[in-house]
Order: sequence, then C-alpha cells, then structure tokens
Amino acid sequence: MAARKPGLIALFDVDGTLTAPRKVVTPDMLKFMQELRKVVTVGVVGGSDLVKISEQLGNSVINDYDYVFAENGLVAYKDGKLIGTQSLKSYLGEEKLKEFINFTLHYIADLDIPIKRGTFIEFRSGMLNVSPIGRNCNQEERDEFEKYDKVLNIRPKMVSVLREKFAHLNLTFSIGGQISFDVFPQGWDKTYCLRYVDDFHEIHFFGDKTYKGGNDHEIYESERTMGHTVTSPEDTVKQCTALFLSKQV
Repeated sequence: MAARKPGLIALFDVDGTLTAPRKVVTPDMLKFMQELRKVVTVGVVGGSDLVKISEQLGNSVINDYDYVFAENGLVAYKDGKLIGTQSLKSYLGEEKLKEFINFTLHYIADLDIPIKRGTFIEFRSGMLNVSPIGRNCNQEERDEFEKYDKVLNIRPKMVSVLREKFAHLNLTFSIGGQISFDVFPQGWDKTYCLRYVDDFHEIHFFGDKTYKGGNDHEIYESERTMGHTVTSPEDTVKQCTALFLSKQV
C-alpha cells in the first residue's frame, strides 16, 4: 500500500453517504474507511450533533477519522481532540431565539399532518433542528412521513414561510434526512468546516443531498472542493475506489 497522498483530504456526509439514513454504519463500510485512511486524509461532516453521529458511526468516531465535524463543523475535532466550537445562542441572543422558536412551535401546532410525536425543535450547539412530525417518531413513521412530505412538500413550504418571516435574522434553512430541516446563520452550512482544512490543496466532498436546498449543496458547490454526488453507501465505496484506490498497489 502506497503512503498517503499529501495535501489531499476526502470529506464525507453521514446519512445516505456512509450509512443509510439514521442507520448504523456497516462493518464493511468501517473496514473500507480504515483502508482509505491509509491512502488519504479522511474527515466526516455531519449536520447532526456528535451524540447522533456516534450512534451511527461508533463511539470511537473522533479517533476513527482524522477530522470529525459535527453540526456542519460548528463542533470540530482533529485527531480525537476538540479544536473549535460555535454557539447559536451567543450569536443570535435569547430574544431572537425565543421569537423564532415561538413562531415555529405555533406553526407546527396548526399543521395538519397524519401524526405528530415529540421533540419538534432540537436545540444544538450551532443550530436548531426542526421536525414537523417530531424526532421521537419510530422508523416506520419516519418512512411514512418522508413519502408524505415528498408529495405535499410539508418541509419546503414550512421553510418558505420561516425564511420570509425571519429574513431579518439572515438564517439558512437546510433540508436533510427524512423528517427535519436545520436552521443556522448564513455561512454556518457545511462549508464552515473548510476553515479547519486550509492545509489541503485538494478537498473532495461526498454527499447525497447536493441539490439546491439540500444540506450538502453549499460544500458540494464550493470553489474549494471537488464535489461528488452519491446515491448510497455502496455508491460511495464505488466512487472512492475509482478515485483513490484503483491505482494503489
């Protein structure tokens, strides 16, 4: 096996890229990523907090990859050590946060959808995660809501209302996963993590939601990255093998 290629890093989304949505990573994918790390520097960029990323990629995730960027990089780890954090509460202030949360909860209360569960707004370090159905739904309910949402555009319509109502806060709304969307200040999308990888002149990013409005779009389109759209974890392996491993001995 050849040595690592200097100046090159591969960054990966989690849901739909390294794992099926909200599912645990497979042993085969873990083994593949270990092999890939022998050739290139590897980082993970998830919209979820570190707890949820750990649930999917394992409790040793911050040591299994060279970089782990939780909440789009608002909580950043390198070689297992915390190297940076950002706080939504400090940035917006309590009054603006309360105004947004109150309006959003009223909107969800008036929303007529087949079922609702609990935890409609999850407060994270650098963002809010908003779920019309509630994050406490089970997997079957997640799957059903995703189908329902694709037909009736529950999340896109809600995002449109919130974007207009709170235009003065300069927020970004990013739809990801099956049941929710993230809300954070402009510039706090996944490109936020790029400030930690200035030493790399070749940055590849792999993600499944690279379309406009998806939570991989901004980093996929960034002039600093080479973006790759994947359709599944299996597709991620296929593309990475062709790019990084096919010429290795």
